[in-house]
Amino acid sequence: MPVDQAISFGFEVNDVDAHQSDLKLMSKFSEDASEQMKIRVDQRFLGRLGTGFAGTSDANIASTNKGQTAGAESASIDLGVSGTPESLTSATILDYIVDMGTVLDEVNIPETGRWLVLPAWACALIKKSDLKDASLSGDGTSILRNGRIGMIDRFEIYRSNLLPKTSTYTKIFAGHPSGLAFASQIAKVENLRNPNDFGDLVRGLNIFGYKVVNSEALAVGYIVAG
Repeated sequence: MPVDQAISFGFEVNDVDAHQSDLKLMSKFSEDASEQMKIRVDQRFLGRLGTGFAGTSDANIASTNKGQTAGAESASIDLGVSGTPESLTSATILDYIVDMGTVLDEVNIPETGRWLVLPAWACALIKKSDLKDASLSGDGTSILRNGRIGMIDRFEIYRSNLLPKTSTYTKIFAGHPSGLAFASQIAKVENLRNPNDFGDLVRGLNIFGYKVVNSEALAVGYIVAG
């Protein structure tokens, strides 16, 4: 697996600010740098997973796990395509999630550890669906009360605003940990005095890489708000 991606960060803690502030500025800025790096890594990874690491759209995902005839056994599950994405509402989104699970079932992907990444508006549809009733979801508290979606049809649901999208569709991904390999490491962090000011400069380099190792353990869908 190539580790060929890199993202750097840097910030300055001015001596005057550090002296006057009652906050630990270095710690606060480091936390923010870490969060911003996470966002950029997710954006790059999801973008390349969506366009295909090989440069071809969805090239990393098995043909049985995408399109309007998905399903290795049934070949009748419509996950949507760029030209005609699936229109989702609060009444249909749960069925769509079940369909994505069925696609993975039909290629014998393990049930434990499955994940599904959805945009914020799709997560809102789930909260407006029948699962908002705690007695139907089996939870002690309604998802409208606690704000947590949790697991649906063996998928751990994740929310992201970094999924590939256009004005007509959002591309979503589902899968299992066996489908992907990912490595990340902070290769270097340096502290040095600012030669042009009174303060400390901090900079770092994060290197990472990823690879699809089992195309059948991934599924892709094209959706739009109905």
